Amino acid sequence: MSAATDREIERFRKMAEGGCQVLEMIRTARDADEITMEAILKVATSAHMDVGAADADAVDGSTARLPGRLRYFADSLSDDGHGGTGAGFTASRKNPGRPRGYIDDYKPQAATIHLLREVQQVLTEYHEYLPLTVRQIFYRLVGKFGYEKTENAYHRLCEHVSKARRARLIPFDYIRDDGVAVMRDECYADADAFRDHVRREANAYRRDMQARQPYRIEVWCEAAGMQPQLANAVSAWSIPVYSSGGFDSLTSKYDIVQRVIAEHGRPTVILHLGDCDPAGETMFRAAAEDVAAFVEVDRWSPQSAAIFKRVALTEDQVESYNLPTAPAKASSHARDWGDRPTAQLEALPPDLLNAVVQEAVVALLDQRILGEDEEAEEQERFELTRLLPAPREEA
Repeated sequence: MSAATDREIERFRKMAEGGCQVLEMIRTARDADEITMEAILKVATSAHMDVGAADADAVDGSTARLPGRLRYFADSLSDDGHGGTGAGFTASRKNPGRPRGYIDDYKPQAATIHLLREVQQVLTEYHEYLPLTVRQIFYRLVGKFGYEKTENAYHRLCEHVSKARRARLIPFDYIRDDGVAVMRDECYADADAFRDHVRREANAYRRDMQARQPYRIEVWCEAAGMQPQLANAVSAWSIPVYSSGGFDSLTSKYDIVQRVIAEHGRPTVILHLGDCDPAGETMFRAAAEDVAAFVEVDRWSPQSAAIFKRVALTEDQVESYNLPTAPAKASSHARDWGDRPTAQLEALPPDLLNAVVQEAVVALLDQRILGEDEEAEEQERFELTRLLPAPREEA
């Protein structure tokens, strides 16, 4: 390996300051023969970047195990060795005005820099479960670093994370917040584009793993921001994930009834995840009773049933995992709650959340049928792609 030149090192240092990821730098280096891998490692080391075995493999020519996510530079969140606070920005006592677009001159206070380092640790720890909600990050900061557990502290964290995303310190797709809902028709540039789409669909063909199971399963989550994580957790079993904010919607409950009836006697199991508090439990119980009453009248088969199971968050889980708690808020729902503490679902760490919901699903599955369907899916995917014309060559 040839020695890194000053020109190479300076080029990659600028990429680092711009928030470039290690994987991007390696790809750039591979596309330009005059740039050495040594230059990348020199810059990454000087920026206090996490350069581990995976990066060493990449330098040797193998990127198979290099985690592309979370390889953005920690340069801006690390001491630069010269008394400063980092190459990407400098400390400031004030950053006036509400930002618009990207922030190119981010100047947080020293305490904010410290907080963002802790946020980065949380994102690294749970990179398999990205995107996370800010509320999930908040509870990990509370549990791991003793961050203040107040709504004011949470709102401050939201503001700091928002600015860090605008400053390109945290990739936008690492954070889930409830955004805009879109409705649009599927359109194609031309017939060839449609054929390409059909081939991609065939390559991604998935058999409905619930079709032959003894139960049809749905997952309902109180926090809409956690839907992507839960969808990933149960995707292998073709299980839909709904936001249970709709539990208070008559239309949503009636839609459940129609899906239950459409199963012609096969029971439907609704696995619910929500906060451990009076309002959450009351809404869950009311929805279960309401749906059952509709099904009793409308069902065609006496075996049709909606079985509601509260998977999380339970009082036992709050105690077992030592989750942060708060007193119940005064409300009509709290009359029978007593002095029991409350806790939010997002306080449950992402890895534990995945484990809890997956365990509940696996307990309902017939593993023999599942294995047969997985084998059939592979064969059906092969047959579908074999019948389709080859993809068009790029001009």
